[in-house]
Amino acid sequence: MSHSAVRRDSPPGNASRVASRRRFLAGAAAVAVPYFVPATVLGAAGRVPPSDRLRTGHIGLGGQGSGHLGGFAGNPAAQVMAVCDPFESKRMAAKLRVEDRYADEMARGTYRGCDAYADFRDLVTRDDIDAVVIASPEFWHALHSVWAMRHGKDVFCEKAMTLTAYESQVVRETVRRHGRVFQLGTQQRSDRNFRFAAELALNGYLGQLHTVKVAVPGGRALPVAQPAPVPPELDYEMWLGPAPAKPYNDIQCSFNWYFVHDYCIGWIGSWGVHHIDSALWGAPEFCRNKIDIQGTAVFPTAGLANTSISWRVEAQAANGVRMIFTDDGGQPHGVRFEGDRGWVHVVRGGIQAEPASLLKLALRPSDRHLYESNNHPGNWMECIRTRRDPVSDVDAGFAATVLTIVADIATRTGRRLTWDWTTEQFPDDEPANAMLRRPMRSPWVL
Repeated sequence: MSHSAVRRDSPPGNASRVASRRRFLAGAAAVAVPYFVPATVLGAAGRVPPSDRLRTGHIGLGGQGSGHLGGFAGNPAAQVMAVCDPFESKRMAAKLRVEDRYADEMARGTYRGCDAYADFRDLVTRDDIDAVVIASPEFWHALHSVWAMRHGKDVFCEKAMTLTAYESQVVRETVRRHGRVFQLGTQQRSDRNFRFAAELALNGYLGQLHTVKVAVPGGRALPVAQPAPVPPELDYEMWLGPAPAKPYNDIQCSFNWYFVHDYCIGWIGSWGVHHIDSALWGAPEFCRNKIDIQGTAVFPTAGLANTSISWRVEAQAANGVRMIFTDDGGQPHGVRFEGDRGWVHVVRGGIQAEPASLLKLALRPSDRHLYESNNHPGNWMECIRTRRDPVSDVDAGFAATVLTIVADIATRTGRRLTWDWTTEQFPDDEPANAMLRRPMRSPWVL
């Protein structure tokens, strides 16, 4: 079967999913025994026994995916079973990395138990994998997540959740229909400073909230990309997948895909989703009812990139609170909640407030306390065992991802829009609504 052909495997039926979960939850922290790892392997020297490990598969092995792989391979509660990437060098290096690590832990010379694939369908359809970690380019996130969940897998997916609002709706529906544990890689929800800043805003310690300011890094321009031969190590059809067909070039299949609109909406979304998510944590009025939104942006005038370099978006919630969302050339990086009695500004690695005494404040038992997580992957793994929603659940991921998409649409239309969270549409604005969904290249469908 060619990699570009879509398999017609039916997702597991309800009975098989129930049986799978019954087996998985057979103990307080039980995970089904890995098929390829006998109880005598990796069970000594303080390692968690195979019967208690979460068996993971990893899709996307670039910088972020490689980091996740190292974390799970080094976690005694996990067992990496397979890796997947259309670049042969990346997947084979990842396979070797995992097997070398497990060989060292066994104090033996060799270990062979991590498979490598170019086609993600070979990974997600395996019965001996419990959960999938997705760090592929964003235009693949919906397909990778939905296929994994329809085949009974729990999912940790890097941000943004999807490329389009429609895809986010499908991911959300799939989580609910199949009862999966879905964690988005918005790790600031597992950071005490971001949680505390949101709690100060939610509980009135800043007074009446009137403004939320969000700033993230701006985008970039890219040179003109000349068509080039496809490297022998790359399955280019599996890299492109649902994206529009175009000749290969030496620029787009690396970090630069972030700035090509076929693959990503740019830093306004892919970076923006982090701080927008933190803003929504402390100001949930921006993901309720209707908001008014308008924006402007600067786009490249030549070259491969066609996502915004800089932007300024203003939104107003139904209760009058205003959000100003820009690149960090327009205002200081981070999230700032402003009220009539004080403010708090939070970034990764730091938090400031006025008055400064706010930072020493202890929440009262009667205050609203947000979900506490101090380890993002660890929270996901624990929730797989308990079947509880994780800290960055699909609803939070949906809201943050869609708001950045709506912001991008506002800059592209150049006019004031109304977004209705109830209908998940722009009322009476078909040109804007048409931008909420994009066709997938045949034969790919959700």
